[in-house]
Amino acid sequence: MELNEFQQARLSRDPRFDGVFYVAVKTTGIFCRPICPANAPKEQNVEYFQTANEALVSGYRPCLRCRPESAPFSPAWNGTQTTVQRALNIIHEQGFHDLKLSELAERLGITDRYLRKLFVEKLGVSPKHYVQHQQVLFAKSLLHQTHMPIQDVAFASGFNNVRRFNDSFKKITTKTPSEVRKHPVSDAPIRLQLNYQPPFDWQHWHDFVDFRKIEGMEHVGSSSYGRTFYWPSDSGYIKGRFNAVHRPDKQGFNVSIVIDDAKQLYSVVQKIRQVFDLNANVGVINKALQSSGISEHNLSAGIRIPSCWSVFEAGVRAILGQQVSVKAATNLLNQLVEQLGDKEVVNGIEYRWFPTPQQLAKSRLLFLKIPEARKQTLIRLAKFCIDNPDTDPEQWLELKGIGPWTVEYAKMRGQSNTDIWLDTDLGIKKALDIFPLIEPAKASPWRTYLTFNMWNML
Repeated sequence: MELNEFQQARLSRDPRFDGVFYVAVKTTGIFCRPICPANAPKEQNVEYFQTANEALVSGYRPCLRCRPESAPFSPAWNGTQTTVQRALNIIHEQGFHDLKLSELAERLGITDRYLRKLFVEKLGVSPKHYVQHQQVLFAKSLLHQTHMPIQDVAFASGFNNVRRFNDSFKKITTKTPSEVRKHPVSDAPIRLQLNYQPPFDWQHWHDFVDFRKIEGMEHVGSSSYGRTFYWPSDSGYIKGRFNAVHRPDKQGFNVSIVIDDAKQLYSVVQKIRQVFDLNANVGVINKALQSSGISEHNLSAGIRIPSCWSVFEAGVRAILGQQVSVKAATNLLNQLVEQLGDKEVVNGIEYRWFPTPQQLAKSRLLFLKIPEARKQTLIRLAKFCIDNPDTDPEQWLELKGIGPWTVEYAKMRGQSNTDIWLDTDLGIKKALDIFPLIEPAKASPWRTYLTFNMWNML
């Protein structure tokens, strides 16, 4: 962005730039989101940063009014297949507990020294400082929005003890956790507001998911979505569920979360963000789609990737969807969850959980009226995921019964991969017959949004 773009976005409080940059005020030592409702400072007193980390490192404190920690995370280069992006994905998916930077570098196939160099170059901070800042910013969000005790906030933010948490928090924000806390401690459910850059095409997201929902596992309302989930932990899996209410007036979702272990809260929140694709940089994506040949009339501005909770779930959905209608596949999924998934009644409501790979692998799937070959494909996938919990869907091609379409679909809805182009899909072929001038290659690395947009144009 050019300086005049920063200035215009700040003065107009343009929500499309929320999370793209931050405004630091030299006279107060505070940094804000560009949508902050406070009186706009004079330009000579302003400094701009592309990330909250850079503002923190430069000595600025986060604003208590607009709460920069709540801004959507969407830097301009987000979505490209860079080493830094891969590192951030691992950090945010794994969370902060037991995170070793040496192991992170090894997973990326680079040295610790080169990893530090890349982080400083792209984010302005070392990996260690980046993680610490994310911990503190997440803790600040919990202190501001929830009723959680400080000890629980510390553990949920990845700190092993409260003393270290207090020291780090005060060092970065200049305030103690007690001074930032807004609500009294209670047993109230965890409630957070998760923001995005508008526009958000809620109707498209809602309709896509509603047509494929699994009863008891997913709850879809006119302006809300909730579901149950498992999350890996030291003891195997923990259970949880969430409900999110869309608030377009706040450019976000009000989310309530129930989880067995608060230590996993950060990773779960990031996964919820992925489910709704809240980190999408809409402006960048729309430009790419228009460059591919989609007219402004046919462009579904704010279209998002409706993600499944896990790659395994996305793979099962794809396999059951082979050569049958969406409605038929959804019926099969409901049978699968009904027969194999855990159930729990809470306040008179029955909740169901999607089967784990272990639960599916133990079954012969006799209740499913599908070819035996397809049943065996499901069982092979489950066993493979048990042996390879961090599996890449590309590896599934080694399994009999799984082809490129299934893998691409799992990457699209299980990993929220932004650059999936389902050129073998019948719907896409039909759309290209109607709109032959569209050039998919020009939409890269955002071809997943092109895929959904093309389906939407039929």
